[in-house]
Order: sequence, then structure tokens, then C-alpha cells
Amino acid sequence: MEEIFFTQEKLNHQPLQSNWRLMVFIILCALLIVFIPTPLLTPKPVDRLIHIDATSFQFTPAEVKVNQGDRVTIEFVSTDVVHGLSLDGYDFQLTSDPGQPTTGTFVASKSGMFRFRCSVPCGSLHPFMIGKLQVGPNWLLIRGLLLGLSAIVAAGLSLRKSVVNTTRKTL
Repeated sequence: MEEIFFTQEKLNHQPLQSNWRLMVFIILCALLIVFIPTPLLTPKPVDRLIHIDATSFQFTPAEVKVNQGDRVTIEFVSTDVVHGLSLDGYDFQLTSDPGQPTTGTFVASKSGMFRFRCSVPCGSLHPFMIGKLQVGPNWLLIRGLLLGLSAIVAAGLSLRKSVVNTTRKTL
């Protein structure tokens, strides 16, 4: 008979024990998200030809995505005045006179997000003439989203625990 009935003290400690284990599990998951290396599964490197137009303080396309290891050939054309293209993180620069295409090639060996900028002063909005080159997947964003999700779950458990404790005190 004694095994069927639980005392109030046993019932009060049971949810705290399961919350404690769940919180430890969430912390371990967060540590794994931060410290486990990213997967090394990448597609085979290929040759890519990318056409970039520079006109009126903008690049078209403004964002370019390639895989790590790709051999990237950029065909750069200015349509209005002399423009340049300088790629941060790589020693890569091109300059184009209006209507005259310029071509350059590099290997996308570094993964991450890199900016390309106009390297020739071209007018009042020249400092804002910026584009993006994304090499490989954006693991920083993926890890950030997973950590944010685990923080939301941990906060929800913490609030649930405080609501349970407050309810017990009022009863």
C-alpha cells in the first residue's frame, strides 16, 4: 500500500530533479554546438564565371556565393565611369574603364563572408559601393540560431520552474 501513495514532499522534489537534468542536457548541447568542428563535407571545386557590373555606386549582383576551393573568374564591367573591385581577405583587385570588361581569377580558399568594394573614387557615394562574397555555408549564422534556440528553451524551463514554485507557495 505504501508504494502506491506518494507523500507531498516526494511530489515536490520530482519536477525539480527532471528540470535539473534537462538543464544539464541543454548546456551540454550548447557546448557541443559551439565547440564541435563544422562538417568537412564540401562539394568538389569547380570553375565559376561570375559577371559583375559596376554602375551608379552599386555592384550587380551585390551578393555572390561560391564554394570553398572553387576557381572563380570574375568578368568586371563598368558602365558609367572608371570603377575598381577590391576583394577583402584576398589579394585580388580589378579596374575597369567604361564599357571595357576586365577579367581576373582567384581560388576561393578561405571560407566566410568577404566584402568587395570599389577601389577607385567614383563620386560622393563611393564609400557605400560594397558587395558580398560568401565562400561556403554560413556556419556562424547556423550556430548562432541553434544557440539562440537552446537559450529560449532554457529560459522557458526556468520560467516554468519559477511558476511551479510560486504556485506551490500559494497552495
